[in-house]
Amino acid sequence: MHGVSDWASTAQLKTETANGQLKDYFLKILDTEDAYDRVYGEYMSMAEIHKTLASIAPKPYGYGKCHNQVKKGEDTTSNAHFFLCDFLQLAPGMPNPVRLAETLAKLHMISESPTGKFGFHCTTFDGKLPLTTTWESSWTAFFTRLIKDVYRLDTEVNGVWPEFDSIMEITVEKLIPRLLDPLTANGRTIKPSLIHGDLWESNIGTDRYTGEIYIYDACAYYAHHEKEIAIWRCEHHEMDKGGYIEEYLKKFPGSEPKGEFKDRGLLYSVETLLMNSAHYPGSDTRKKAFNELQWLINKYQKDW
Repeated sequence: MHGVSDWASTAQLKTETANGQLKDYFLKILDTEDAYDRVYGEYMSMAEIHKTLASIAPKPYGYGKCHNQVKKGEDTTSNAHFFLCDFLQLAPGMPNPVRLAETLAKLHMISESPTGKFGFHCTTFDGKLPLTTTWESSWTAFFTRLIKDVYRLDTEVNGVWPEFDSIMEITVEKLIPRLLDPLTANGRTIKPSLIHGDLWESNIGTDRYTGEIYIYDACAYYAHHEKEIAIWRCEHHEMDKGGYIEEYLKKFPGSEPKGEFKDRGLLYSVETLLMNSAHYPGSDTRKKAFNELQWLINKYQKDW
């Protein structure tokens, strides 16, 4: 079992060294105009996670341009690039909520941003689309730019929706500051934590022999730790049930003000919904994103 990708070709490489040692690798190949940027982003993401907590991620070995042995008369325009990491023997089924919570919370708690800021040192890709990960000292500023750019990607694919434009304008100018500024008000601080960036069930696996939890196919950046688990609220994934959020919070509680934790998660999940909509034109996740923001605005508009 070597995994399935909507955006790349994948394979299990079986090798044997000169002394007879067997070793399997996972290979991903992309042949697109932006293939280099995408494999580089994945390599840097997985390298950062593996460096921080080796037990949670397969070891990445490299990335680069594929060497094509082209026969006379064949097309020579390929831009194929590869990403290579350890191959994992994974068990079927959903991850254990308690074990995932323990491992993921540890990654979030021990990680240290190299700049002390939110962001990452290169562009990373959620699926086939880029995330804006330029360093920001303000989490409010970082998330605002992130969601604005994801909304732009969605609009480019699905077309202009004037009512959503109006909702997004209010979201950027009023709602995001209202929900995120209190995280650093009255002497509070939030730590930039290294997050996977797209942690749904297909990017989490359980070692079939040891039961260890692994995460892979990352689009990492340093963020507010609550952003990581907001994706589990989205109904188009399966982790909206099973107690995953509750178990995580036992290991790494939500930030103050705790009374607004669920609403912050709802706001964060809109970025996931919009990214899904941008990947799958016509998806109902666009309407869900609109409805979530409208609900939050109706709840908090009394505050501005």
